[in-house]
Amino acid sequence: MDFSIRRIRTEEHERLGEITGQAYLGDGFLDFGESDGYLRELRDVARRAAEAEVLVAVADAGELLGGVTFVPAGGPWADIARPGEAEFRMLAVAQEARGRGVGEALVRACVERARAAEGCVRLVLSTQQSMRDAHRIYARLGFARTPERDWEPVPGLPALHTYALELGA
Repeated sequence: MDFSIRRIRTEEHERLGEITGQAYLGDGFLDFGESDGYLRELRDVARRAAEAEVLVAVADAGELLGGVTFVPAGGPWADIARPGEAEFRMLAVAQEARGRGVGEALVRACVERARAAEGCVRLVLSTQQSMRDAHRIYARLGFARTPERDWEPVPGLPALHTYALELGA
């Protein structure tokens, strides 16, 4: 790998916000485009970093390639995590960095953190049906669909699909 995974630094908040917002906009994952209220959340990395663990992939040359928000059990950024579970959200990779294994490395880092968290038995996530590249990563890493946990963040919009990875002993 020509990149590493680590916690985000304050001076990187704005850039990761741009990467995350552009990934969701550019790939058509925001139902209301530029006016989608979720875009503000995606770009507000400072708030996420204060309330959860934001991880980034950084090229050896220092360029930010992508990021993800890891939410330990009970964290304010959890959407679906139950007791004994951790969650990750807002996985995004810069367009120019795709195909290098960045997304998978970020997910693997979340798996490692969940395994290291005391009492954590499962890592969960929500994803849009159209996020097929991400679904392939989840399948490769052993996540299973949990359709009984699918949910609608906004009534009337398509439900988010959920996945879980049993962490085992």
